Amino acid sequence: MLFIACLAAASVLFTEVADALDVGTLESAKKYSSSHHGFSLLVIQNNRTVLEDYPGGHDADEITSIFSGTKGFWCVAAAAAEQDGILDLDERVQHTIAEWRSDPRKSGIRVRDLLHFTAGIEPVSSLHRRSTSDRNGYSIKLAPVRQPGESFMYGPSQLQIFSEVLGRKLASKHLTPEQYLQRRLLRPLGIAGVDFREDKKGNPLLASGFKLTARQWAQLGKLILNDGKIGRRQLVRADLLRECFRGTRANPMFGMGFWLNREAPDGREIDVERMLEVPWQRQSWKDGCLSNAAPPDTIAAIGSGFQRMYIIPSQNLLIVRQARNDPAFSDAHFLQLLLRGR
Repeated sequence: MLFIACLAAASVLFTEVADALDVGTLESAKKYSSSHHGFSLLVIQNNRTVLEDYPGGHDADEITSIFSGTKGFWCVAAAAAEQDGILDLDERVQHTIAEWRSDPRKSGIRVRDLLHFTAGIEPVSSLHRRSTSDRNGYSIKLAPVRQPGESFMYGPSQLQIFSEVLGRKLASKHLTPEQYLQRRLLRPLGIAGVDFREDKKGNPLLASGFKLTARQWAQLGKLILNDGKIGRRQLVRADLLRECFRGTRANPMFGMGFWLNREAPDGREIDVERMLEVPWQRQSWKDGCLSNAAPPDTIAAIGSGFQRMYIIPSQNLLIVRQARNDPAFSDAHFLQLLLRGR
């Protein structure tokens, strides 16, 4: 309940000026990031850029893959689609995917289970390949191996099923999921030219693939910090946006597309990328957090190779980091340096 209370209070905090970060802590975080192959670091607080660094000859216009940071865009789009009356997160998937109606093992799976990765369907990492002929068709035929809500299985298959649900819902509007995302979210955020990594049948890859600059990725973070608003325009209803930041019993540390820090300051600090390398059957997320040095309302979009966007509503703070892979990088240590300077 603490995490939800923090988010509910965020709308008040957004109108106030949070205590500014110390110059020394910013410098410590910058040095740590660059020493671990970071090539962009963007820190925005109180709607003001307080640090922007591109070491090693990189620059602000350079795009790079954010990998699983892509998931957050689609999950926010799901909240928008509920606002638009296109889908209901609590609706059973079988109401849209008629092929499931004769399969009792799939009858209890809801749309939100797919976005939480708790539908009980194995991840199938091979679906990341662009050479896959029909990611959606393959995914909807997968048999569940667990009951909905029992297990957290992070990977592309469940998002591809969501892609199929969204695509069928949008068909009457003569829109594809890509067109909906562009119209509803990307264009208002000023983001153009993303690669949807479509398969041979034209299905986009929802789990990964977007290539963005740090400033472009930060636009999604600003939307979240502003409770779904762009300026005075309410792009996504605040209550629906917050659905992305609610954990589950199977993984209290993950909402829909975003990682949570709700167990701080007394949590078990977990290296998310390392834990995800463990087979899902042996992953342990109980009492987990990103960093005990960061507030419990901290939200993170996490992409492979230590691509990061951290959002801290209580401090009106947004951090984007892009990097080449360096397993020695630590979210916990980076956030401690940034927020506490040691």
